[in-house]
Amino acid sequence: MRGLGLAAIAAGVGGLGYCLVVKGQLTLDTGLGRQVRPLGPLTVAIAAPRETVFDVIAAPYLDRTPRAMTDEIEVLERGSDVVLAAHRTAVGAGLVATTLETVRFTRPATIDFRLVRGPVPHVVERFALHEDAGTTRLEYGGELGTDFWSAGRWWGEQVGRRWEATVRSSLEKIRLEAERRAARAR
Repeated sequence: MRGLGLAAIAAGVGGLGYCLVVKGQLTLDTGLGRQVRPLGPLTVAIAAPRETVFDVIAAPYLDRTPRAMTDEIEVLERGSDVVLAAHRTAVGAGLVATTLETVRFTRPATIDFRLVRGPVPHVVERFALHEDAGTTRLEYGGELGTDFWSAGRWWGEQVGRRWEATVRSSLEKIRLEAERRAARAR
C-alpha cells in the first residue's frame, strides 16, 4: 500500500513538472548535455514591399497590440527597437505554452527573437527580409537548445515540431496581411 502511495505522489509530481515545463513556467537551464537543433529554414514569398512586411510584423510589438492578438502577444516592456513580450500558444489538452522573449527590430531588414523563459532553455530566431522586384522574401531560421543529452534531444524534437508549426502559421498570417495592405495601397 505504501509503495502505491509513493508511486501516486511521484506520478503527481511528474505530471505537475511536465505541465509547468510545457506552459513555460519552469525552465530547466543547466547546460548539462546541451543539444541544439535548427529551426527552419522556412521561406515565404510575399507580394508586398519589404517596408510593408516589416511594418506588419513590428506593429503588434512597437505600436499598440490589436485586441484580436492580445490572447497571443502581451508586450511587457516596450523600447524604440526592442520589446520584452510574452507569446501564448495553445498546445493541446487545455495547455497554453507561454514564452517570454526579447524581440529586436532592425528596420527594414531583420527581426531577432531570443528566448528568456519557456519550455526549453535556449531559442534564438531571425526573420530576414529581402526585397526582389517589388516582392519580399521572408526567411526564417534559428536554433533551439535543450539539456540532458538524449532525453533533451527527444524533448527538443517535440517542442521544435510544434514551434515550427506555430511559426509557419504566423508566416502565413503575415503574408496575407502584408499582401492585403499592399493591394489597398495600389
